[in-house]
Amino acid sequence: MATLLLDTFDRKIIAALQSDGRLANVDLAQKIGLSPSPCLRRVKRLEREGYIASYRASLDRVRIGLGFTVFVGVRIEGHANDRAGSFEDAVLGMSEVIACHMVSGTVDYLLEVVVPDLAHYQEFLIGKLLALSMVREVQSSIAINTLKAGAPLPLDHLHVAQSSNSRSAT
Repeated sequence: MATLLLDTFDRKIIAALQSDGRLANVDLAQKIGLSPSPCLRRVKRLEREGYIASYRASLDRVRIGLGFTVFVGVRIEGHANDRAGSFEDAVLGMSEVIACHMVSGTVDYLLEVVVPDLAHYQEFLIGKLLALSMVREVQSSIAINTLKAGAPLPLDHLHVAQSSNSRSAT
């Protein structure tokens, strides 16, 4: 596991921005107990170093007509790197797939698919996923009710960096 060099202020910044990515720098600085200039420098460093990957709006799936979620287990034919790579490339181009994980167990990949309804899922399944020659088997599980999705990442495991830089707010 990589050593994370995040101090208390860094942790507060990423926690606050996970909750509200639109926080103005002045508000963020006040919330975490720094002045605006050092706060902005830290945010820019966290972005540059890849801790903050992007900013985006979190949309309500039902309100925008994507209230049908399906978790799809996919087994591919064989396990050659070229087959896996081709499958992954194809999935990356499917806008309906909002998450794709290579997993261990009875399937090779687990996809999270969002579409308007069952008819659209059938079109996706037959027209896109099963059209891939390397797909051997598909297991679909329809989400009946979503209790939690898109939650902020847990940060409790992050240890405070113990360096001379972590003692100063800049």
